[in-house]
Amino acid sequence: MNNGPLLQAKALNAWYGAAHILFDVDLEVRRGEVVALMGRNGAGKSTTLKALMGLLERQRGSIHFLGRDITGAEPHQIARLGLGYVPEDRRIFSDLTVTENLEVGRQPPRHWSDGSAAPCWTPERLFKLFPNLGEMPDRPGGRMSGGEQQMLTVARTLMGNPYLVLLDEPSEGVAPVIVEQMAQMIVELKSQGVSILLSEQNMHFAELVSDRAYVLEKGQIRYQATMAELARNEDVRRAYLSV
Repeated sequence: MNNGPLLQAKALNAWYGAAHILFDVDLEVRRGEVVALMGRNGAGKSTTLKALMGLLERQRGSIHFLGRDITGAEPHQIARLGLGYVPEDRRIFSDLTVTENLEVGRQPPRHWSDGSAAPCWTPERLFKLFPNLGEMPDRPGGRMSGGEQQMLTVARTLMGNPYLVLLDEPSEGVAPVIVEQMAQMIVELKSQGVSILLSEQNMHFAELVSDRAYVLEKGQIRYQATMAELARNEDVRRAYLSV
């Protein structure tokens, strides 16, 4: 693996219909790094993740993943390359069991360019990471709490053995105990070599898990720094993050 960024976007612009949402967004995520994309509601965080995943009809700019140009690639092609995506709205199959949902996400093991094995996930490993899921392998997705569904969505994405996961608002609308479990899960994923780009409003959560942060406001990156620097910078937090 070269030492360049795992994922890099340059001059990323995106539109919903005629509305211009993202303006020249530059960002990168390196191997083994957790990066938080922070900002208030409507700042463009989710749109950025969708653009990186090729989910928007109209976007401009360049996106490179694993040194490969994926600009304009289809979402399924991007997923096959090992970029995982966990949307905010937890798209699980409600009539499939936990185990069946996981099987839907299964992809073959992957390797880094130097031949070393990339993180590889099985249902057994995921049940260790998410003990709640391990207690209900046969439960239909529709009969789970919101937090459990959130965990199942992450677990299903990990069954694709991604090099990097785009995680949209993991702490949004779930109980505090689940938020803590989510934080532990992200720290554990990082220790296993998975890189993560997460969109997040919750400063406390972002601080628990992130190495660096980008702060978005009205579709533009206004600030970038280590997470520790952002935590110390009250002016930036007040300007762009406080509600």
